[in-house]
Amino acid sequence: MSRQQPHLPVSSARLLASAMGVAMTATAAQMAQAAEDTDGRNPRNSIALDATSVTAQAQESTSYQVEKASSQKYTAPLTDTPRSVTVVPQQVLKDIAATSLQDALRTVPGITFGAGEGGNPQGDRPFIRGFDAQGDTYVDGVRDTGAQSREIFDVESIEVSKGPNSSFGGRGSAGGSLNLVSKLPRQQDFTNGGFTYGSDQTRRYTLDVNRQFLDSAAFRLNLMSHEQNVAGRDAVNYDRWGVAPSLSFGLGTDTRVNLSYYHMQSNDLPDSGIPYGFSSPAATTHGHDKPTDGGDSNNFYGLKDRDFRKTRTDISTFAFEHDLSDAMTIKNTLRHGNTGQDYILTQPDDSKNNVNKYGTVWRRANTLVSNTETTTNQTDLFGNFHLLGLKNTYSTGVEFSREESRTSSYNVAGNTARVCNPGTTPSCTSLSNPNPNDAWTGAITRNYAGTNTTGDTRAAYVFDTLELDPKWLLNVGLRYDAFSTKADNATTGKTSNDSHFWNWQSGLVWKPVENGSVYVSYATSATPPGAMLGQGSDGNPLTAGNSTLRSDLQPETTTNYELGTKWDVFHDRLSLSAAIFRTEKENTRILVARNIYENAGTSRVDGLELSASGKITDKWQVFAGYSYLKSELVDAGLTGRNGAITTGAAQASGNQMPNTPKNSFSLWTTYEVLPKLTVGGGAFYVDEVYGDAANTVYVPAYTRYDAMASYKLTKNVDLQLNVQNLTNETYYDKAYAAHFANQAPGRTALLTTSFHF
Repeated sequence: MSRQQPHLPVSSARLLASAMGVAMTATAAQMAQAAEDTDGRNPRNSIALDATSVTAQAQESTSYQVEKASSQKYTAPLTDTPRSVTVVPQQVLKDIAATSLQDALRTVPGITFGAGEGGNPQGDRPFIRGFDAQGDTYVDGVRDTGAQSREIFDVESIEVSKGPNSSFGGRGSAGGSLNLVSKLPRQQDFTNGGFTYGSDQTRRYTLDVNRQFLDSAAFRLNLMSHEQNVAGRDAVNYDRWGVAPSLSFGLGTDTRVNLSYYHMQSNDLPDSGIPYGFSSPAATTHGHDKPTDGGDSNNFYGLKDRDFRKTRTDISTFAFEHDLSDAMTIKNTLRHGNTGQDYILTQPDDSKNNVNKYGTVWRRANTLVSNTETTTNQTDLFGNFHLLGLKNTYSTGVEFSREESRTSSYNVAGNTARVCNPGTTPSCTSLSNPNPNDAWTGAITRNYAGTNTTGDTRAAYVFDTLELDPKWLLNVGLRYDAFSTKADNATTGKTSNDSHFWNWQSGLVWKPVENGSVYVSYATSATPPGAMLGQGSDGNPLTAGNSTLRSDLQPETTTNYELGTKWDVFHDRLSLSAAIFRTEKENTRILVARNIYENAGTSRVDGLELSASGKITDKWQVFAGYSYLKSELVDAGLTGRNGAITTGAAQASGNQMPNTPKNSFSLWTTYEVLPKLTVGGGAFYVDEVYGDAANTVYVPAYTRYDAMASYKLTKNVDLQLNVQNLTNETYYDKAYAAHFANQAPGRTALLTTSFHF
């Protein structure tokens, strides 16, 4: 069998992990021994860098409060920005012991995750305010195309912008977008590292080294190795490693240059989860059904002999920035990225009702070989000026990008819908007692007849915050996109589309006092055909060789109306925000007759969001939020797939949108009990979530509790214990539309030893 191989073998990752572990253990021991020598040093000088405080010995970011987003497109502090923006800072990531993007985003209510399979690739699939945001992730303000499961070892913070914002990032972003802020070189020397040992054979090593080798030049290196099984799941395991070097020149001068590279690869035994059951033994279609595990939530329905998932990500960035004056800066970012994944995984499919009839599950194989290559050049000019006595803080720029995605698959013997009589193996297994060690002897071959999809973007944009007077601010933004896409399949043929669209935003901010604001805003987004480039579940797809299907091939449009308020209280240490909004997506692609799609559908979300981040007292920090989302598929069209109408199917119009909980709540808080001891905990609640538009399958509501305690062993060594899912709740964190739901990990204990000097 031919498989796409990563650049380096997994053994290299294990060697890297071993070397890192030995080196960090030795270094930590030396620092512990030398701790007494550091007690008499002078107080360390601090340098303010937005929400991050860095010191001569170590980089520290202790506050949960963030005052300004990293992107220059935000032309005002967050308090004066007329939209909902949540920033998950480094300290929150550290305190909750997050290791992935999904881990980190559980602290942000209003975000759920959807499941992938074969045609919809595996990877992060966040839903923001009920809308699929799988293609709306950015790294340092540049779109990060390609389905991935993202690590955060090289991430400083995560910015979540809610509501349509195509004016910021271009196509998509109907519900919002994510921006991952990378760790870049600083003007001081520090070394941060850690090793985490935990339950289910968890072993994680990280190293963050920054060295200033000239007055204005520095080098930074981040390393990561991670291995673990999964609590509460049989057989499943994850194995990944990453490296991220970066080099900066001109720090603290008028001209700055940064070169960075990011590499991460993984080799996992993947887990699709648990099949949906049926409301009764006689049922042949789903009614209102949830996952059923056959009496044991540990049950894993995959095959060790057959299943695998390998991923790879490589991103190279060259950024040049020059201060033309004290009030004007030009910046150019050139990036080339390449991501790929290769997998065969078992989907516990029950399309033949085996669970009801025989107590068995069909081990359907979902397969994908995928590669995405992206080149982007983005030029920005930003600063401030006065015109007619009014201050303008502006940002303007142009973007050119080319994205190319290639997808194909495997042919797996016997991979057609089948009736699973008891005892049939290995294509079938028992619902109550599956055996992942069943031998697989079937034939697997590559299917090279895939689809190549390319997308070219040319865009220009401008943003401005106009200070009408100290109490009134006008925030406006405008973007024009020309997006051309082409899908080419050797078997079915070619299809292309050219879309041109404008998006804009406007917001009026009233500041009754310096530390508070009230705003009203309006924003739009557009999703053209083929926006996902075959790298996700595309609601407005571009089908290669579209000779039978007829479609308008017009962009879907989304608008958002929002009224909100933001306040910095308790001596400006705690940021509070509240917003009510309506997000409405129109011109959605719906099936109106056999093989005919039109841009005639509508979906809507009315909601309320509350958030708090920062310090209540000097010792008590909080990061919390609440989201209420009332969603509706106003006009969902006819029920069907690939142009075929499902006879007798219930109409979805009027139903709740998939992956959209009515209520969700998150609370994470820490308290410094003693100068060296901090304790913390969290509660995370998510309402019942439907997996499909017909509202026939769902995952139940759940509440998860976490706990944490950290202790400063010395000035250079910290210990931190995290217990995640404290009550060992069995719950599902991803709902797929048809066959299964992903089960979340059970109780997990992690002990981290961190050092910094």
